[in-house]
Amino acid sequence: MIDCAVWWAEPLPNEPRFIDLLDELELGRHAGYRQEIDQRRFLTGRVLAKTIAGDRLGRAPSDIVFDASCDDCDKPHGVPKVPGLALSISHSGDRIGLAVTSGAPVGLDVESASRRAEDSLIEYALNETERLGLKGLEADERASAFFVYWTRKEAVMKATGRGLRIPLHSITLAPFDSPAALLASANPALDPETTRMADLDPGDGYRAAVAVLTTEDLSVTEHSWAP
Repeated sequence: MIDCAVWWAEPLPNEPRFIDLLDELELGRHAGYRQEIDQRRFLTGRVLAKTIAGDRLGRAPSDIVFDASCDDCDKPHGVPKVPGLALSISHSGDRIGLAVTSGAPVGLDVESASRRAEDSLIEYALNETERLGLKGLEADERASAFFVYWTRKEAVMKATGRGLRIPLHSITLAPFDSPAALLASANPALDPETTRMADLDPGDGYRAAVAVLTTEDLSVTEHSWAP
């Protein structure tokens, strides 16, 4: 059994007690955001991740240093990595999430449930098999169903570390009204036999999903976090 813990938080203020936990590269990224809310989301994700990683590893949050090197360009905007754990951070609106395993690759995605699902977005994200499942739904139902698919797809692609470099149409997910699962993949980075997924409960107004690359059964727990 693989345990995956998911933590939900709201944006922290830009206060020194939190900013002091960022390293030099993280400070540069934090300062690079033009909107204050984007700074706060980034800050919260890092503080949350360092706090939980520190708890898991028996270290102070200030002692946790992430390697966020991108696998493609080596710039520090990749998935944060620390030996002994696998992490995934996601945020939307006022919801910041962190998923943690003891090492199995993990991907988390959260989205606002108020987003609209334009036809162009549905065509871009869903393959023909998945689009058939949306036929006949009213507009609100279709948007709700689409973002079930979307969060699941984002989660499973994040788990690979390749994100949207995996063509969205190359993977087929279980119907939106069925338990989350990868049914088929034309991309070698993903295999239904080694992929486990779950829908999450990030709170009213949001949808979320998590994926873990493992052959074992998946156990997911969700927690609220505040400093």
